[in-house]
Amino acid sequence: MRCQLCLKSGMSGNNVSHSNRHTKTRFKANVHKQTLDRNGTPVTVKICSRCLRSLHKSPKVRKAFAALK
Repeated sequence: MRCQLCLKSGMSGNNVSHSNRHTKTRFKANVHKQTLDRNGTPVTVKICSRCLRSLHKSPKVRKAFAALK
């Protein structure tokens, strides 16, 4: 899944064992469905936990949420 505000999705990387063997893995973004209030109307968005936390702090994220369709 992908965050609708910051467009964060997953990353790829390696699991590294004690014997230093590398196997491919995927690190997914921490995305949740959240119902937020936008101009008095409830809107359901898929939002990462970082944006949800920053929504009450950062004007940049609040502006991105206001521009969300």
